[in-house]
Amino acid sequence: MNNNHSDSGSRLVYSSETSQLCENCGKPRAKCRCRQKPAAPSGDGIVRVGRETKGRKGKGVTLATGIPLDEDALKVLAKQLKAKCGSGGTVKNGVIEIQGDHRELLMEELKNAGFTVKRTGG
Repeated sequence: MNNNHSDSGSRLVYSSETSQLCENCGKPRAKCRCRQKPAAPSGDGIVRVGRETKGRKGKGVTLATGIPLDEDALKVLAKQLKAKCGSGGTVKNGVIEIQGDHRELLMEELKNAGFTVKRTGG
C-alpha cells in the first residue's frame, strides 16, 4: 500500500493540518493554483455594448464585452449596472449580461465610468 498521497491521485479525506492545505483542491498551499487570480483580459480597450437573443428563447439581454477589469471588479460593476437598470443579470466569461434592452443606459453609465464605448449590432 502506498502512503504517498500526492503521487497516487487520491484526495485527502481528513487531516488535522488543514491550514497547510487548500480547501478547494486539497493540495499544499505552496502548490495551489485555484486561488491565483487570472489576469484581466487584454483587448483593444473598447467596451462593446449590444443586444442578443440567441439561445434564450427569444428573451433579449444586453451584453457588455471587452471590459478590462478582473473578475471581482467586473462583478461589482455588474451589480451597479443591474441596480441602475432595475433588472437582473449575470457575469459569464468576462461578459456582463443584463436582462432586457438597456443599451443606451449601459453606454451612458460606462462612458461616465471612464470607458471607451461602442454600440454593436443594429
